[in-house]
Amino acid sequence: MRKSSTRREHRANRRALRATLRRRTAGTRATQRAVRAVATGTPQPARTRLVAAGLDDATARRFAPAFSRGLVADDVRETTVKLKGRVRKAVAVKLYAARTFAARLATYRPKDVVVAARFEALAGVAA
Repeated sequence: MRKSSTRREHRANRRALRATLRRRTAGTRATQRAVRAVATGTPQPARTRLVAAGLDDATARRFAPAFSRGLVADDVRETTVKLKGRVRKAVAVKLYAARTFAARLATYRPKDVVVAARFEALAGVAA
């Protein structure tokens, strides 16, 4: 009986290690993709710019809408999003140039103290 529980624990441990590796790989790829996109010099969405600046993808996804609220976009492009079933909808995506992004990054601070400190550090690096 002990042998099966050990095997079960081993499999659970390996599964957790694989999940961690997948998460890290996805984060690294997202960062590299964002850095390449920003390096082109064309206007990019707020989330892409936040990831390229050094924020992790999950935090960037969480704060990008609030970050861009009230900010005049430099450009707008249209993309499609998938809704339920086979339904797709065209939505506008606001794009920001480097100068506009840097100006907003210098002033934007979320209410969450920990995340606000991360944004402050990003602003210091970008300046």
